[in-house]
Amino acid sequence: MPCFSQIIDEQVPSSLRLDRYVSEILNILSRSQIKARKLKARINGKDVKLSRRVKRGDNLELNWDDLPPADIVPQDIPLVIIYEDKNCVVVNKAQGMVVHPGAGNRQGTLANALYFRNPARRGSAGTMVSAARTGIVHRLDKDTSGVIIAAYNDETHAFLSLQFKARVTRKNYIAVIQGIPPERTGRIENFIARDPKNRKRFAVSDNGRTAITLYKVIKTWRGYSLVLLSPKTGRTHQLRVHMRHIGHPILGDPVYGNADSLFPDASLMLHSKSLAIKLPGGTERKVFTSDLPDRFSAVIDKLNRLKNG
Repeated sequence: MPCFSQIIDEQVPSSLRLDRYVSEILNILSRSQIKARKLKARINGKDVKLSRRVKRGDNLELNWDDLPPADIVPQDIPLVIIYEDKNCVVVNKAQGMVVHPGAGNRQGTLANALYFRNPARRGSAGTMVSAARTGIVHRLDKDTSGVIIAAYNDETHAFLSLQFKARVTRKNYIAVIQGIPPERTGRIENFIARDPKNRKRFAVSDNGRTAITLYKVIKTWRGYSLVLLSPKTGRTHQLRVHMRHIGHPILGDPVYGNADSLFPDASLMLHSKSLAIKLPGGTERKVFTSDLPDRFSAVIDKLNRLKNG
C-alpha cells in the first residue's frame, strides 16, 4: 500500500480541502484516483475526512490502495543508458516516451522498460506486476528529453528521493525560447498551481507552491534564444510555465507555447541536459549528462543560416 508523509511547511489558503491539496498541490493522485484508490488520511496523528481543511504545520500522513496488479507489464523497450549499477540506472529519455503509466499510456512507458530491466522487481518475463513500486524518483514530461534517474530497490529510492525533496540535486535543462529576455541572467520565483480553467495546465497563482527557476541566455538570434534553465524546485511543468510567464515560451510547446511561423512543426524544445546527485555509498555528487538531440541541431542550424544569410 503506497504511503506519503509530510509536515506542511508552506502557507495554504484557509479554505483548501485536504482532497484538493492532494490533487492540486501535491499532485499525488487526481480527484478520481482519490476515490478509486480509497485514499485515507491522518493529520497530527488522528484520522480525518478528506473534506478537512489543511493548514501550515499539519503533520499529514496518507495511504491508498495499490493499482490492480495488471496495471503494468514488463516490456523489453530499448533505452539509452548513461549509467547503471545494482542500485540505480540513469537513462537518456527519448522525446515522446511517457515516464509513468497513466490513462491512455499503460504500455511503452519508461516504467515498463525499467520493470523488464530489473528482475528483482518483476517475476519472469511477461509477468504482470503492480505499479506501486516503479523505481521512478522524479519525472520528465512526455515531450521533454534527457537525463532521468530511477532506483532498482526501495533503499535507493528513498536515498535519491530525499535529495530531490531537500533540493540538493542540481538539474540543468537546455531550451530554445521565443524572443530574447531583457537580462542575460535571471531568477523567476513565484507560486505555481493547477490552472482552475484547465486542469491539464498549470499556472502562476498566489495559492500555489513555491517555484524557483534560474535562467542564463547562451545565444540569441532575431526572435529566439538558447537558454540554460536550472530549476531549484520541482513543480509540474515548472520550466514551461515560468518561460510563458516571463513572455518567452519554449518553442514547440503544445500547451504553453505560441504558434510559430518559422518553426510551425517544432516539437517541445526542452532537454534535460545534466543531473548532479549522490549515489548510495558515494560522498560526492556524480554528474550525468546527455548531448543535445537532433531536433536542437536542426533548429539551431536553421537559425544560424538565417542570421548569416
